[in-house]
Order: sequence, then structure tokens, then C-alpha cells
Amino acid sequence: MNSRVTPTSTAKPVMADVARLAGVSHQTVSRVINGSPSIRPATKARVQQAIEELGYRPNTAARALVTRRSGIIGIIGTSSALFGPSSVQRSVQEAARAAGYFTSMVPLPDVTPDALRDALEHLTRQSVEAIVMIAAQEDALAVAHAAETGVPMIVVEGDLSGSGLSVGVDQIAGARQATTHLIDLGHHAIDHIAGPTTWTEAKGRQAGYEEAMRAAGLSPRDPWQGDWTPARGYDIGREIVRRGTTTAVFVANDQMAIGFLHAVAEAGLSVPRDISVVGFDDIPEARYLIPALTTVRQDFHAVGRQAIELVAAALDGSATDIPLIAPELIVRDSTARREER
Repeated sequence: MNSRVTPTSTAKPVMADVARLAGVSHQTVSRVINGSPSIRPATKARVQQAIEELGYRPNTAARALVTRRSGIIGIIGTSSALFGPSSVQRSVQEAARAAGYFTSMVPLPDVTPDALRDALEHLTRQSVEAIVMIAAQEDALAVAHAAETGVPMIVVEGDLSGSGLSVGVDQIAGARQATTHLIDLGHHAIDHIAGPTTWTEAKGRQAGYEEAMRAAGLSPRDPWQGDWTPARGYDIGREIVRRGTTTAVFVANDQMAIGFLHAVAEAGLSVPRDISVVGFDDIPEARYLIPALTTVRQDFHAVGRQAIELVAAALDGSATDIPLIAPELIVRDSTARREER
């Protein structure tokens, strides 16, 4: 790349300046800006570097007139502070910006069918090119499947099948990893603290727990009904400790696991000496707990990237099924081999 190339005038850099610096035609620059899949990665990288060096900013209004595309992606998410949904939401927004899209965000304080339908109508009035719905609850998934928006809709973190226009982490596989880890450590009396029954991810994690138990010739225990909060994890932990029939627990998210750890410590017991604990999500605090929490890590950045890649593919008419993202078991200090007593 010729770093001595400068804009044609003292005015703002134009597409011709980018083309000269990158050593390509202005048509190639235009295709890179508009997300064409036919550009070779090396060429795309040169153009993007030239854009960054020159500080070039495309005229989005002009681009919309030429391409008849708004460059706007609608995102329906939640105003919840829960780690998983908020992380997915942030990763989708970041990936959209990196791909050159504008985003119109509709956060919902209550995820109800009526609120979702209103959000979809609001976005379609803005002429969005596509909609990304972060649908963690069954009601949201049902609305997404029934909606007729006239634009591609990508469902994130809701569809456990991983089919159609959907992306997400394989919740069932993550739960199997967590439960199998406890079984391999010699635990047979393993409880599961589940998430809310209306959440598809909670159902996937419970299904993975049950599959792993049955695969090992063990009977799954009835799940404890959680609500994702540390307070509920604490209350359930007190009851599990009181009963004294459990040697390990797979908790459906790290925040409930934090409450559970507190209940065990309060009872004068030790993790993992008396009871092993595995969480799910790998929140930033997990490695700094005492003991550091064994948990299942979800790659939320990959979720965001795949969602926007699927948007681009759908707009180009080349969208195909995308397999679910593999989770990763992170083994720390809250699990240990079961010692017979």
C-alpha cells in the first residue's frame, strides 16, 4: 500500500482517495462498503485499512439512494441486567457497527407477545433491512416464528435446534459438559438448580443435565426451580444443605451459583470438600470468587459476529443454517473428586 497517497483536496476524503490508496477501483471500494461477499479477504483488508488511514466516512444517504438499502438493522432486546442477555445484546450491536451497519435498538422491560409485536411494527416503520431478535423466552420465540415483517429476522439465543435464521450457543452441550465433569469426579448425588421454565436456555441446560445423568446410568433428580438471581440460589442452597443428600450441584447460571456458595459457607461447610459446584456463563467475577467457580463459558462475541454474518447472508440471499456455537467448560477450584467417607 502506498502510504504517501493523500486525498485529492483539503476537503473530506472521497471514495476515489480510498481507491488510490488501496490500489483498487472505486467499484471495489463500493462493494467493500456495501458488504459484498465476492471480495477477497486480502483486498477487503486493504480497503478497510485505507478507509481507516484516511478517516473516510461513506455518505450513507447517498449509499441508500444507490443501493435502495437503509443500512439499518433493528435489534429487539431486553432492558434486563442479566449477564447473558445483556452480553448478547452488546455483542450484536458491536458486530453490527464493525460491519458498517447502523442499529436501531428496542429494549423491552417486559418480554410479552404484545410488546414484541409493537417492537416489530416500530422497527418496520423505520425501513430496517433486517431484525435481530434476542429471544430467550418461549413467548418471544413464538412471536418471531409467526411474524411477517417483510425483512429477514434473525433469532439469537432462543432456538435450541440451531436451524433456520438463528444463532446461539449450544446450551444442551454445555450442560452435558458440566454434569459429566461432576460425574467423572465420582459424584452420583448431583442436583440441578434450573432457570425459569419459560426460558429456552433454561430448558436446554436442564435437558443436558438429564442426558448426562442417564448416559452415566444415573437417575436425574427433580430440578430446583430458580429465577437466575443470587437470592434464589441462596434460598435453594440452604435447603439442599439442610437435606444433606447432595454431593454436587450444577447451577444453571453463575449468579445463582454465587448465592448457593454463600449458603454453603454460612452452614459451615466447604466447597468443594463437602459439595462441588458448577455454574454457567463464566461471568467476569467467577474466577475471583472463593473458591474460584468452575463454569461453562459462552462466547458471546462469536454470537454477535454470527448474527451479523447471517444478516448479511440473508440480505444477499445466501443464508444457510448455522450450527450452534460450542461452549467451553472452565475448570477452577469449586469442583473436586468425591471422597468416600
